[in-house]
Amino acid sequence: MVALDVTQIQDPAFLKQYSVSELEALAKEIRRFLIEKVSVTGGHIAPNLGVVELTIALHKIFQSPQDKFLWDVGHQAYVHKILTGRAKDFCTLRQYKGLSGFPKMAESVHDVWETGHSSTSLSGAMGMALARDLKKNTQYIVPIIGDGALTGGMALEALNHIGHEKTRMIVILNDNDQSIGPNVGALSSVLSRLRTGSSYNWVKDEIGMFLNKIPAVGGKMARQAVRLKDSFKYLLLDNVFFEEMGFTYLGPIDGHNFEELLKYLEFAKKADEPILLHVLTQKGKGYKPAEQDVVGTWHGTGPYEVESGKFTSKKSDVPSWSQLIANEVEQLAEKDETIVAITPAMTVGSKLSAFKKRFPKRFFDVGIAEEHAVTMAAGLALQGFKPFLSIYSTFLQRSYDQMLHDVCRQNAHVVFGIDRAGLVGADGETHQGVFDISFLRHMPNLILMMPKDENEAHHMIYHAFYTYGGAVCIRYPRGEGLGIPLDDGIKEIVLGSWEIIKDGTDAVLLSFGPTLQMCIEAAKRLEAEQILVRVVNCRFIKPLDETMLHKIFAANIPIVTVEEAMLAGGFGSSILEWGCLHQKNISQVQMLGISDVFVPHGDVPHLLKDLHLTVDAIVKKVKKQMKCKG
Repeated sequence: MVALDVTQIQDPAFLKQYSVSELEALAKEIRRFLIEKVSVTGGHIAPNLGVVELTIALHKIFQSPQDKFLWDVGHQAYVHKILTGRAKDFCTLRQYKGLSGFPKMAESVHDVWETGHSSTSLSGAMGMALARDLKKNTQYIVPIIGDGALTGGMALEALNHIGHEKTRMIVILNDNDQSIGPNVGALSSVLSRLRTGSSYNWVKDEIGMFLNKIPAVGGKMARQAVRLKDSFKYLLLDNVFFEEMGFTYLGPIDGHNFEELLKYLEFAKKADEPILLHVLTQKGKGYKPAEQDVVGTWHGTGPYEVESGKFTSKKSDVPSWSQLIANEVEQLAEKDETIVAITPAMTVGSKLSAFKKRFPKRFFDVGIAEEHAVTMAAGLALQGFKPFLSIYSTFLQRSYDQMLHDVCRQNAHVVFGIDRAGLVGADGETHQGVFDISFLRHMPNLILMMPKDENEAHHMIYHAFYTYGGAVCIRYPRGEGLGIPLDDGIKEIVLGSWEIIKDGTDAVLLSFGPTLQMCIEAAKRLEAEQILVRVVNCRFIKPLDETMLHKIFAANIPIVTVEEAMLAGGFGSSILEWGCLHQKNISQVQMLGISDVFVPHGDVPHLLKDLHLTVDAIVKKVKKQMKCKG
């Protein structure tokens, strides 16, 4: 058989005519294609290698886009993209203005649900199923959710509702025994027993056949037969969790065996009730380095060499921000047994593996359960511990109520490491960490700060644990630091104090974090034109340095705020609010930041240019303000 060129695929309809042997050949070719293409662009290679046969089988049995596939998290949808005509664009995967790494409605009619956060597919599927039934339509609704995502509270809420309503739906549980790293929790143990047990569907059918032979003489015998059937079910099966939730459970089946996949999918189509098909897959299948990964290194990668599996990104002697923060917390925990670390399934990404190894009893990976992580941290804090919760900015969004209600309202002393704050690049809209300032700034009993460099972070971490109180949030960006050496001791950083980096009398630039470096460069350029600009490190986003603000406004010179975050409710907004409250001339103030848009994927420099967050844009804004004042 001639090898299929996957870049020529336009529509998955051709799969209807394929035999099992042809499907197997196609799966092999898709794996080869993925390994080769992602080695150049980087991306979520291991999750996609694990769902090749499953995705092909789904498209063979169902009719997309009439039938709806909802990919939970979405980073495992590369094979779906290939089968729906997008293989030719894979050289642009996750690149600026290229193919998204997640489902994207603008790319294809086959992408019916966009996501980048886990545990949303079942709720979305329930909504689509209800809409289908209200319209009296007949299409199939098929959410595909991983075993890691199933630990999310929202997924369990949806399971409960779907089972209660007996809504016709086929839930595919893609079980590879991992999320990004190994799964945790009681539900993981449930699935483990199901994986190693015999097929539930076979046992159930055998019991049914046996009981049907019992002569039902009168109602009493019939009732006894039903009870006997239930007893057999509980006796022979390790777990009936999904059945008790209202689903007909099928499986577990081999997710790399086309004959099993096709048989069970066809069977599931005949049911008029919620079905959960438990499919066992191997993350990274077909590529040895990814298959052997147990810590999550190959979940999402940069470019790599196909033959060796070595990553081609240049290694730096400068540690990442995540590593720096984790190291600081670990050093403090060495001397303080009340410090504990918490992560919602991001041990590797948050660089907490060393903390886990060193202090296993004081480390808690709660799984994909951000809300639980935040409230649990509050409980620990109110009992005298000092919790450090490392969480990505984009995932902290999921815990808004817990931050407000459980941490801030109770004034619990929890230190939050808000990782990936600001633009993150390739993961795009769902992962850009640009909203946290806006949804945190208004919370009472909360401190929000961002260091200008590693040394300032070194001091901030100490004061976060031992000087400040309440919710103490430290934002830090993705990627490497500036390479600034750390002081041996700890310097005082007065709560709410700002720092003048460069003095000037003609205008003022207020900024923090990575954009502070832009402001310094802009001030140097303006100085060459005889314009002297003061640059202020506004390291405390909340509380503001009110003493300095009074002096800045009194100077009656242009003020420009610069932030890699949303303008609405952001840092610049807080300056305007303060100025209005204290009856200052707020016409002095202009803001640079992100307007009312979702920021797409792409390399950060290109995104900053599109958002007008560059040195040139700052220079232009200052000159314009000075002209208006003049």
